[in-house]
Order: sequence, then structure tokens, then C-alpha cells
Amino acid sequence: MSTAVPHRFAIGIESADIDFMGHVNNASYLKWVQAAVLDHWRALAPAEIAARHLWVALKHEITYRKPAFLEDDVIATVLLEKVHGARAFYDTVIRRGEEVLAEVKSSWCCLDASTMRPARLAQDVIEHFFPRPDPHTGS
Repeated sequence: MSTAVPHRFAIGIESADIDFMGHVNNASYLKWVQAAVLDHWRALAPAEIAARHLWVALKHEITYRKPAFLEDDVIATVLLEKVHGARAFYDTVIRRGEEVLAEVKSSWCCLDASTMRPARLAQDVIEHFFPRPDPHTGS
């Protein structure tokens, strides 16, 4: 399998994200990671497949590096590490410019939208997230 392509997601910091210490509350990072991962899914999955599947978070492990503030321009870069059965494993890095604000490892479960039961993704769907290099150009 090829390497996943990073997905960039712009984060809008709102006044509700700011805590009593004047920086972004830690809980907001979870909201951002969820939005970024779901945006990644919608951007790369075929529309008919995206409509038939839902994602629920199973686990988040967050390492906070630096605080974020209301006026910051923040980007989350999502990288799908692997898909195993109905589970997907992601790395998300949240940055302000070149500064890493937080690093998040998360696992997600794919659900069939009609039955709400775990659903494995077909290999041809997974391949949308791990593009193969062009043999003619090597990229």
C-alpha cells in the first residue's frame, strides 16, 4: 500500500474556544480533530460511499505543545496511518505556522449508516486514501 496524502484543514478559533486563562481550552482540540478527520473522509471518499458510512471516535491521545489564541491562524494536518477492518488510525498535527501546537493520535470506527453497526471498507474505497505512485512519473 502507498503512503497516505496529508489533508489540510483550516481551523476557525471562536471566542467560545477561549478559556479562563485566555487561550484555547483543551476540549476544543477534540472538536477540531473530529472536524478535520470527517472533512478528510468527505474530501476523499466517493460521495455515495461517504453517504452510507459514519465515523465514531474510539480513542484520542493528545499531546499539547503550545497554547493557541483567538487571533491565531491554525491548520490541522490529518494523515491516515492505516485502515484495519472497520477501524481507521489517524495522526493529526495542529500548527500555527511552523509551530506545533498539538499532536493527536486517534482511532475511529466506521459504521454502516443504516444499521449503525461496524462496517469494513472495501479495498477500492481504501485506495482513495492511499494513492499509488504513477509508474511513469514516480509520483
